[in-house]
Amino acid sequence: MKQKNLALNRTIFVILLLLALLFLVPVLVVLMNSFKGRFYISETAFLPPTGAMFVGLENYFSGVEKTEFFSAFGYSLYITFFSVLFIGLFNSMAAWYITRIKSNYSSILYYLLIFSMIVPFQMVMFTMSKTADILHLNTPSGVVILYLGFGAGLSAFMFCGFIKSVPIDIEEAAMIDGCNPIQVYFRVVFPILRPVAITVSILIAMWTWNDYLLPYLVIGNKYRTIPIAVQYLRGGYGSRDMGAMMAVLVLSMIPVIVFYLSCQKHIIKGVIAGAVKG
Repeated sequence: MKQKNLALNRTIFVILLLLALLFLVPVLVVLMNSFKGRFYISETAFLPPTGAMFVGLENYFSGVEKTEFFSAFGYSLYITFFSVLFIGLFNSMAAWYITRIKSNYSSILYYLLIFSMIVPFQMVMFTMSKTADILHLNTPSGVVILYLGFGAGLSAFMFCGFIKSVPIDIEEAAMIDGCNPIQVYFRVVFPILRPVAITVSILIAMWTWNDYLLPYLVIGNKYRTIPIAVQYLRGGYGSRDMGAMMAVLVLSMIPVIVFYLSCQKHIIKGVIAGAVKG
């Protein structure tokens, strides 16, 4: 029996290892091509950059200059940071209210948030962009408000599932000791929500950092985020600087990869707690 389990575990390990390598192939291809001359990429996309193909860091300097990368990086960082902060804070508070206050209003609010998860963005994007113009939300701060709405469904769903597993006795004990609801939330509830809060933060950060369509529709070329800046490397008549594009893509992946690796130990724990418990 032990030998069968050992053989099964080894088989699963080999399969998962092969899948991991398969998923890493596109990243490795982008990394290799970021060191090649632009005229070699199309014909030798899967070959390492050797000989005349290798141009060192030339593509990186060219991509940073052409895209105004540091400006785009600043806008992307601003939008991502405050989107993660506000979605994590406000939706966890909303989920706590929905879970603890049993009423028709809280039930309707919960199902409206769940319903928002199944509405495609393409269905509302034109109405949303027009509304954003009317309300003067066509700024990086305005985009954060829009992300707060679009990210509410998934984050509230995960927070609600996790909060249902938290004993209410802890909160009642804090209130007996003299805490008001705000103090109970920040001193008792929010620290307990750390695993699912980190999971939500990772998912929202990857979404907002890589999102192209919503910032393009709302703020366009005036406040270029990194995905928009990469798109502008495409020139007229189909011309495009593939070398600079690959280099900028590598630079744009680094912050998300670092953030994910620093928090990844919490993601499985938070997803299971938020989706299964309760």
